[in-house]
Amino acid sequence: MISNTCDQIAQSAWFRYSILGVIILGGILVGLETSKQIMAQYGVVIYALDSMVLAIFVVEMIIRIAAYGKRPDRFFTDPWNLFDFIIVAACLLPASTEYLAVVRLARILRVLRLISILPRLQFLVGALLKSVPSIGYITVLLGLFFYIYACVGVFLFRYNDPVHFGTLGSSLLTLFEVVTLEGWNNIFHLQLYGSDVFGYEGLEIAAPNPTAFPIIAPLYFISFILICTMIILNLFIGVIMKGMEEMQNENMARDMKELEERGGSSTSEEISLIVNSLHELEDRLKGVQVRLEQSDMQAEKIS
Repeated sequence: MISNTCDQIAQSAWFRYSILGVIILGGILVGLETSKQIMAQYGVVIYALDSMVLAIFVVEMIIRIAAYGKRPDRFFTDPWNLFDFIIVAACLLPASTEYLAVVRLARILRVLRLISILPRLQFLVGALLKSVPSIGYITVLLGLFFYIYACVGVFLFRYNDPVHFGTLGSSLLTLFEVVTLEGWNNIFHLQLYGSDVFGYEGLEIAAPNPTAFPIIAPLYFISFILICTMIILNLFIGVIMKGMEEMQNENMARDMKELEERGGSSTSEEISLIVNSLHELEDRLKGVQVRLEQSDMQAEKIS
């Protein structure tokens, strides 16, 4: 009886929205604690509200665990439930010197509980996690291009522009600035016109051999931007979209399984009947389309 009541409360919309409001309140309180002036005036009130937020989270955990009845261990099979439990448990550690850093980190991470409360955020995070292996390979590919272009940049431009391409490290940092498309045109013009003409006012002594690269510089920068910014970064988007599609398919399969478990064989039979009806309707539509095509052909022959 108690488990049914707790399950109804945990599944209710008002409970989820209430916890959502408490999470937002907890995040605001953590932000207020960063201000010394506010803490000096309202520190007691803020600490009291923070204790209230923690107490509400504890009650929430008790209700959600009690909703599983005689199998409370099933609560921890869901990664999001485990995530919520760890954050709340970390906040309950004694605020001593030994655990003070952990408690502060947990209080900040309470804001991340918005992900476990909002299904759409769960969906996005799940899609990102599914994309991590592919993103790793794309990152390796991007790193290879960065390394190749950085080495080429040092060999070509280090005497003209030692500030940006004097060493491999500075060349990598310069290419990272270029790939963001922020201020890359100034770096490009330095190589295009030479540091003695553009960009090195007051630093002429730093460039021992100013040289213009009217052909090589455009090829170098345009090819790098096209490969790394336009192509590879679009691969990241494609991989994430693929992860979202896989996540959506998994959610549909999980929802179908839950419907079958709740409704039993009758639900499964109803779904099968619907699928069969759709197939029959599709076959009939194809037959109608064939007849229409035949009628059009006969009309053309008669005309």
